[in-house]
Amino acid sequence: MDFRKHLQTTKVPGFHLVPLINIVLLLFLFWTISPLFTGMPSVKVRLPGAVTSDISNGENITVIVSSENIFFYNNKVVTLQELREVLSRPQGQRRPVLIKADRRASVGRLVDLWNLGRSLGVERIDVACDREE
Repeated sequence: MDFRKHLQTTKVPGFHLVPLINIVLLLFLFWTISPLFTGMPSVKVRLPGAVTSDISNGENITVIVSSENIFFYNNKVVTLQELREVLSRPQGQRRPVLIKADRRASVGRLVDLWNLGRSLGVERIDVACDREE
C-alpha cells in the first residue's frame, strides 16, 4: 500500500484573487457611471407645497422654471419661442407637460407657459409640488 501517491495527486483548494479583483472593479465602474444615466435635473428648485396632489405617471415634457424666472428644458436654458417649437411638434402635443416651478418663481411666467401650452393644443398640463402632510 502506497499512500504517498494518493497524497501527492490531491490539490489543495486555493483562493483565486484575480476573479475577485475583476468583480470589484466592475462594481466600482458600475457605481461611478450609473449616476450619469439617472437624468436628474441639475437646476435646484424648491417646489411649493400642496395638501392634495396626484402622482403624474407616464412620459412628460418637463419644463423647469427657476427662482430667477428662467425656463429650462432638458437642462438647457430655453426661451418661450424655443418651447413653442418643442410643444408644436406632434409628439409634444400628445404628451403631458409637467411644470416644475420654484416657489419664488413669478406667477406671470407660469401663466405665460400655461397659455403657450393651451394655445398649441397640449391636452394636459401639470404643476409639480411637494406633498404637505
